[in-house]
Amino acid sequence: MRVALRLAYLGHGFAGWQKQSGRRTVQGELEGALERLYARPVAVVGAGRTDAGVHAAGQVAHYDAPHPIPPTGVLAALNILLPDEIRVLGARRVPQTFHARRDALAKVYCYRLAWGAPLAPWEAQRRILLPSRPDLAAIRGAMALLPGTHDFAGFARRGHSGTGQRGTVRTLAAVDLRARGRRLDLLFEGDGFLRGMVRRLVGALVEIGRGKQDAGWLAALLGDPEVAPPAPTALADGLTLERVVYRRPSASRA
Repeated sequence: MRVALRLAYLGHGFAGWQKQSGRRTVQGELEGALERLYARPVAVVGAGRTDAGVHAAGQVAHYDAPHPIPPTGVLAALNILLPDEIRVLGARRVPQTFHARRDALAKVYCYRLAWGAPLAPWEAQRRILLPSRPDLAAIRGAMALLPGTHDFAGFARRGHSGTGQRGTVRTLAAVDLRARGRRLDLLFEGDGFLRGMVRRLVGALVEIGRGKQDAGWLAALLGDPEVAPPAPTALADGLTLERVVYRRPSASRA
């Protein structure tokens, strides 16, 4: 019996999604809770590997249950066994062929920014405060360069090998800027993301919004990863994996 989970978590206090020896991770906590539930080890496969400090509102994962427990029971039990920073929002049985990572068509990330007065503590956990209002028109103009297929090697953090058939080429289906009051959300939907890619795209856009660089610099980075200066990496706290897109409304609606 294969079960898909839809998860939300606060990234603070975790060394990312992927299980690592001696470090606290979301996958490690989830597998530990499942082992207590089923009384035997259970391996979990996630749709994506969020970095240390990055949050999720709609991460998807699957596992093969050693014995059947109704999804409602899985949902209730895991939210007792897991730490408060991780919540299971949905659980459902899926076909044995479903794969959380390989079946994902796209992922949607949101980076949240603000400026002006201090943020309430609960909002500050997921939104980065800028020293002043950026030039939103300049950011919007630069974002228009991003949709489509590009080699994003210039936006990958060290440690991404770029191996595999696609290398460092990814396709952004859509980008969006949503501003309201002194809040700014930058959304990115793509068929995959390199390690640190969204945070470096945001870092570049913020530099443009502050007048430190222009859209020509961003275009140059898309064409040549050796362009200087490189895009700075925005802080992890502002980034959330909002949802994972699948062909059929199965696991994403768990």
